[in-house]
Amino acid sequence: MLKKLLFFMLILPFSVLAQSTLSGKVTDATNNQVMPGVSVTIAGSTTGTFTDSEGTFTLKNVKSGDAVSFSFLGYKTQTVVYANQQNLTISLQQEGQDIEEIVVIGYGKVKKKDATGAVTQISSKDFNKGATPTVENLLNGRVAGLQINTGGGPASGSAIRIRGGASINASNDPLIVVDGLPISNETPAGSRNFLATLDPNTIESVSVLKDASATAIYGSRASNGVIIITTKKGGKTLKVDYNFQYGSGKHYRKIDVLNADEFVNAIRQYQPTRLNELGVDDPSTSISDDPLTPNIIEGRILYNTDWQEELFKKTDYVNNNINISGSLFDAIPTRLSLGNTYQEGLILTDKFNRTSAGLNLSPSLFKNHLKLTLNANYSNEKNNFARTPIGGALRFDPTKPIYNAGSQWGGFYEHTVGGALNGDLLQGGRNPIAEVLQSSNNGKVNRILGNFQVDYKFHFLPELRAVVNIGYDSSSGEGVNRVARNSAVSDGTGGNSLSNKFGEKSIYESKFSNKLLDGYLVYNKTFGKLDLEATGGYSYQKFESERYNTGNTYNPNSIPDTDTSTDRVLIGFFGRTNFTYNDKYLLTLTYRRDGTSVFAKENQFGNFPAASFAWKLNNEFFKDSKTISDLKLRLGWGISGQQDLNGRNDYFQAQYLTSQSNASQYTFGSTPLIIGLPKDYNPKLKWEETTTYNVGLDYGFFNNRISGTIEGYYKLSEDLLFNAPFADGSNFSNNGPQNIGSLDIKGVELNLNAEIIKKENFTWNVNFNASKFERRIKELKTVNNTPTGGIGGGTGGNIQVFSEGWTPNSFYVFKQLYNTDGTPIEGAFADLNGDNIINEKDKYIYKNTDPDLLMGFQSSMNYKNIDFSFNLRASIGNRLYNNVNSANAYTGFLVDNAVLGNVPSSTFETNFTNSGNNVIFSDHYIENASFLKMDNVTLGYTFPKWLEGKASVRLSAGIQNAFVITKYSGLDPEVFSGIDNTIYPRQRQFLFGANIKF
Repeated sequence: MLKKLLFFMLILPFSVLAQSTLSGKVTDATNNQVMPGVSVTIAGSTTGTFTDSEGTFTLKNVKSGDAVSFSFLGYKTQTVVYANQQNLTISLQQEGQDIEEIVVIGYGKVKKKDATGAVTQISSKDFNKGATPTVENLLNGRVAGLQINTGGGPASGSAIRIRGGASINASNDPLIVVDGLPISNETPAGSRNFLATLDPNTIESVSVLKDASATAIYGSRASNGVIIITTKKGGKTLKVDYNFQYGSGKHYRKIDVLNADEFVNAIRQYQPTRLNELGVDDPSTSISDDPLTPNIIEGRILYNTDWQEELFKKTDYVNNNINISGSLFDAIPTRLSLGNTYQEGLILTDKFNRTSAGLNLSPSLFKNHLKLTLNANYSNEKNNFARTPIGGALRFDPTKPIYNAGSQWGGFYEHTVGGALNGDLLQGGRNPIAEVLQSSNNGKVNRILGNFQVDYKFHFLPELRAVVNIGYDSSSGEGVNRVARNSAVSDGTGGNSLSNKFGEKSIYESKFSNKLLDGYLVYNKTFGKLDLEATGGYSYQKFESERYNTGNTYNPNSIPDTDTSTDRVLIGFFGRTNFTYNDKYLLTLTYRRDGTSVFAKENQFGNFPAASFAWKLNNEFFKDSKTISDLKLRLGWGISGQQDLNGRNDYFQAQYLTSQSNASQYTFGSTPLIIGLPKDYNPKLKWEETTTYNVGLDYGFFNNRISGTIEGYYKLSEDLLFNAPFADGSNFSNNGPQNIGSLDIKGVELNLNAEIIKKENFTWNVNFNASKFERRIKELKTVNNTPTGGIGGGTGGNIQVFSEGWTPNSFYVFKQLYNTDGTPIEGAFADLNGDNIINEKDKYIYKNTDPDLLMGFQSSMNYKNIDFSFNLRASIGNRLYNNVNSANAYTGFLVDNAVLGNVPSSTFETNFTNSGNNVIFSDHYIENASFLKMDNVTLGYTFPKWLEGKASVRLSAGIQNAFVITKYSGLDPEVFSGIDNTIYPRQRQFLFGANIKF
């Protein structure tokens, strides 16, 4: 026995030092997918390996007690102490995973499961893929109740609506907050839109606050909802992420007009005496057209010019972005981002170029008691704004050439007297290609946006934090607009000869600044089963703006114009208290008192309270359920405000116009003197207020593999800001800003997330959202039945109306009468009031621009290293007024003043002759514009072990605007205003990308 004991003691040291082999597998904690290329190392040594394509690894020379580290770019490093395990399975969490659980709200954050308001947050991994040059493109179709309509131009502006907005005449744009800094939606001169200077690659998450219980803490600017943008931060380890994307685009749809052969036949049928005006003279012969041979056009050269095809070009899109994050001096989490986006528009010479840089520093001091955050973003935006003569391209004679060598009009063909190269212009359309190429509008904007935040947790009272946030946003824009003197559309004295032209050159500038100071205290404390969080503070914000335009420096009568807007100052006192009892019952109380310099002293302040309650039914009734993982009922109420009517900052101040174009003049002898012209003002103007009621149900099943929300809401906006007539003699104008009327909006929303397949090598996740809302004008007092929605064609006019009991911007039209074969009868309308006279009294309200249902569907599949995703959007029941047809589709329009002009092919479906007799106000031109669009489809493949495992590479290909299914006869069914009048077409792009991570 003693011998055995001595032998055991002898070999014990060697057994402790014995080395073993550890095997195992690494998976993604989110989707359980295997993870190739994960680094597996023994801490403090050079021993290590990588997981293979199946996510498995074998690590040799492991001793008991060794710390084994598992790391992969974009995931949290996990360390396990080896205790002689033979096999190990590790699940790594994504670093962005916490963002899904923590939702950013106004002046703070909240756990997603503890949110009581209607808030949806989208993180960077869920953003839309494809060509996303501006921030809002990341969200299109992703959030129930959020509607984004982006124009077709490069980095074009968007109409953004949350739950249909909340106003009629005033702004319906949501408040946008970037890293705690509310920004203005004013667009500086030289820029595409106010979001175009933000690089989407720097965005970490976007929160959409939809009901008043969530938005009321922003008070006077929150009635249309709030979008909170949070930028990316640094980390503990060094990471480099490079993204490259190239896209080639072209137009995929044109307005159907007559080609040259069809146009010749139409002229032969409807204007046979003008056949000799087709094409251009053939210089090789003196023969002129013989009217006795109508099927032959002698002495003319007929071209076949597709003016739309010539106006639209193939485009390039290039996006480069590099992000470097890590810990500076092993103490300061830092992130540096550099990016450049270049995008061409479909129209010749239309270009957008943005260069940006972003820096984030977020150190923590004194054992995390003091947290400092610096966000600094710089961008330089350069644009060449092309003219958009799309209407001219539809109308210009297709038998004419683009160029006419030797022409005094810049070498371009223009309609001239007798077709002479040096001839005077005829009345009629102008060459659309010449209009674009003989003009330029180059603008550039420099923007600095950022904030510095100090967050201190008191040492003597750690439950209390003090936060100070200083924000700054400064934009300076400038540009030059030029039109050549020999352009047919250049400025001049009004004559049609070249001697009457002097060309155009104007220089414009603008400067915007936005300064913010927020200070607030946050108190967190647990009292038994009660968790309490209280926030209270003060906010000061000041907006300044200045614009300058020289006018046309070639025009001796042009006068420079300087517009220095009245500063807008906002101050606010705000508070919010969150109560959570027993992790079942949650109550949030919010209050804000806002003051603004926009209104007169007696109306400067407004009060905006809100309350919301949530009940975690799963913790109450289904705590042990394996089926129901989340079930929360939410109730909310609140009041939020609106102060923005046409961007004016001076509603209440007496003002005088003194510019030469607007002012009155009094002549002393022979000398005219400018006298200030009084402008309208209203010292009684006050807040427009919106009261919102919200009920919501958050649900989750099977460990949240199926989750989502169901929402119902009602909004009532009162004291609507509206430009309305003043009583005679009561003001210096017959029209101006007033508080008139009310509007209500009600709707429902559904959001569904599902992990349909969750296997080791294959996952499939989908999101579906749907929303329906109805807007109704309850009261308009003295301005009921106000016409709106200006249209072109004929003598012009309005096609929409604001009327009590109806949706804003409903169509106000005549009821078209039809033949037995279903074709409309020109100028024949129903006598709706039965007085045997067709006049304005026979118009009726027919349909509106609001959709009956909005839907979005996103799908994401992963099979081993292959990923495939697509985004679909649908709009059901929305209507469009086809102003392209109503303004142009007439046989009489084959003559365009003194020249020939083209017409849409739809002209010969109706055979209408002209736009008189109220034809343009016919309900025949209101079409169903429902659509299904695939915004993007992307296929990618990841090489996890590039550069001997030091990096990973993902290659991708995709299509932007893959297809659209619609019955609408026009160019595109997605027109925000409801009036389609030659919109800028959206392009289809084929995209190729590479993402490299070190």
